[in-house]
Amino acid sequence: MTEQPENHPQPVVVPIRSLGPSHRNRIAKHLLALEEHDRYLRFGYAANDEQIARYVQGLDFDRDDIFGIYNRKLELLAMAHLAFADDPAHQSCAEFGVSVLKKARGRRYGSRLFERAVMHARNEGVDMLFIHALSENTAMLKIARNAGSVLERAGSETDAYLRLPPATLDSRVAEIVEEQLAQTDYRLKAQAKNFWDFLMGVQEIRQGVREARHKSAG
Repeated sequence: MTEQPENHPQPVVVPIRSLGPSHRNRIAKHLLALEEHDRYLRFGYAANDEQIARYVQGLDFDRDDIFGIYNRKLELLAMAHLAFADDPAHQSCAEFGVSVLKKARGRRYGSRLFERAVMHARNEGVDMLFIHALSENTAMLKIARNAGSVLERAGSETDAYLRLPPATLDSRVAEIVEEQLAQTDYRLKAQAKNFWDFLMGVQEIRQGVREARHKSAG
């Protein structure tokens, strides 16, 4: 009798694409949708709408890298900001920040974005990744700890440091493949959304025509 192999569920592929200036409005909408406590955890203070708007307008897409996870409605469910230092002496360092909408929790989106950011940081020559978080931000600190980061707590704040290995051919190819898949996924979602928006518009026109006929018939 041969032993049957165990059936392990295959990991779900989560398309994560890099975001550019054309996504600025969706980034703003995502951050503004965060609840008050989530804003506090993400920024380290209770950021109001005006402060979030300034943060979004100040994003430097040439220097930093932004990654996001979209749903079928092109709603930005989760995003990560990989910030690089301005000082040339610290070009091998980067800082990671992430936010996930409440309704998208429990899907490991934060961890997936962290893995994506680590891959990109390695390929960009970064050897030290920083995470600065409030000590009560257990979800973020768990991601850092699971990755092997060194955590240093100072009162209400905690700094995490993660040493990154050098880039390899595998890491470079993997990032190219992931980005291409994510770009394709986004285009398909955009086409589907445009199609359904068009159908809804047609239905609204038809409904308006029907109502006008009923009124004229009466």
